[in-house]
Amino acid sequence: MPFWSDPSSAEPDDTPEDVEPWPHDPGPPFASWPGLAPGGPDTGTGPGPEEAAGRTVAELLISGPYEASLSLVLVPARSSADVPAVIGWTDSPPMPLMGALLRSWEERFGARVVAAYGGELYVSVARPPLDPAHAERLALEHVLSTADNIVDDPPTPFPEYARALVGRTEWRFWWD
Repeated sequence: MPFWSDPSSAEPDDTPEDVEPWPHDPGPPFASWPGLAPGGPDTGTGPGPEEAAGRTVAELLISGPYEASLSLVLVPARSSADVPAVIGWTDSPPMPLMGALLRSWEERFGARVVAAYGGELYVSVARPPLDPAHAERLALEHVLSTADNIVDDPPTPFPEYARALVGRTEWRFWWD
């Protein structure tokens, strides 16, 4: 992380020739891994995980760009975190990594996988982070997903991405 947070420093020796730092991105505000973000707060007034998932699915069906080509399916999985692996979805990082992230978010944030379409994954969130410091730690976990919308195309500066997670009840990831 030091290179990411200070791209003006010397490049690591193992950096491929075609990889360049993003001078416009200060990176995460951590010198070392801060650990997992704590779970989202349960305010007692928001929807539970299943209700949040239902709302997100309804929004996707009504306003999503793919409504004409989506199909609803029931998947025999113990948790929504297992759905991508159960259906054989291969448009993401390695399934063990993504499954671990999804399961952890399911427990801590009331997250549920609600849709997978091509290289896109939609996740509903019942208990999102409510302050910027909490969102920064969660954003660092999102970087681990290696999703292109976070780390590649467009290269969203880390602080901007983290700020956008505050109160956000839907997370969208995509990979080329």
